[in-house]
Amino acid sequence: MQRQPEQRRELGAFLRSRRERLTPDEVGLPSTARRRTPGLRREELALLAGISATWYTYLEQGRDIRASDQVLDALARVLRLDAYERGHLHRLAGHAPAAEAEEPEPLAAEVAAVPLLLQPHPAYIIGGTYDVLSCNPAADELFPNLTAAADRPANFARWVFLDPAARDVLVDWEPDARGLLARLRTLAGRHPGNPRYTRLIDELKEGSPEVRAWWPRYDVQDRHGGRKRLRHPRRGTVDFAYTAFHLAGQPEQTLVIYSDDGAAPSREGDEADAARTRRRSARPYGRRRGAG
Repeated sequence: MQRQPEQRRELGAFLRSRRERLTPDEVGLPSTARRRTPGLRREELALLAGISATWYTYLEQGRDIRASDQVLDALARVLRLDAYERGHLHRLAGHAPAAEAEEPEPLAAEVAAVPLLLQPHPAYIIGGTYDVLSCNPAADELFPNLTAAADRPANFARWVFLDPAARDVLVDWEPDARGLLARLRTLAGRHPGNPRYTRLIDELKEGSPEVRAWWPRYDVQDRHGGRKRLRHPRRGTVDFAYTAFHLAGQPEQTLVIYSDDGAAPSREGDEADAARTRRRSARPYGRRRGAG
């Protein structure tokens, strides 16, 4: 399958980012006193992977060459890629469709009704580009402004990075935002050339200095469950467990459910929320970007 130029550039950027995060000591090579670039040299990586240094340089430069599964596995081993990064590497190397038509994400009516059945637990369904396809009133309350805009679909990634409300709701905003961006990078890598991803990423880069700084790091991650500390508008800081379910027939559409044990928030959380409220009330009014 022929890869598009953009896909080849993405492959080169991914390889370079992973090469630069390794040190000679980590792979058993002697350190030299002066190194002009961070991480391993191209020649060192090629030697460890058992391939030609010139050929690897062409691959990293985005030239139109074909890498076999065996070579990709060797590079993944030397670069110490995890399972998700390894899959991302194979897809960028041409083991996935090179371009896709832009089409609205289908969502059956009976599936769209599922978040309502989960009330009062906050729940929503997101698509591959983090468009919010369905949500219940509890999610609307927990994530203010998320579904406020009427001119385009609500989008969770746009809300996290471009709406100031997200930094109030997400107690640990930076690690949560980094994880979301890594998951968006993974999904975008599965759909090179898809204009829905391109437009969203361009918008996030334009509006968020964090996205501009973090995107070149090339972190990738799969969607998963876990825990998040969120500021509830009535209950204060709450430690939520969240679970992600991939929908049958639409694996990139995900049902996300938040739950907690109903315990009262801690005094520390109440005091932090009170201080944050005082700071917000002292700020001058300004224009807020919508969440989409």
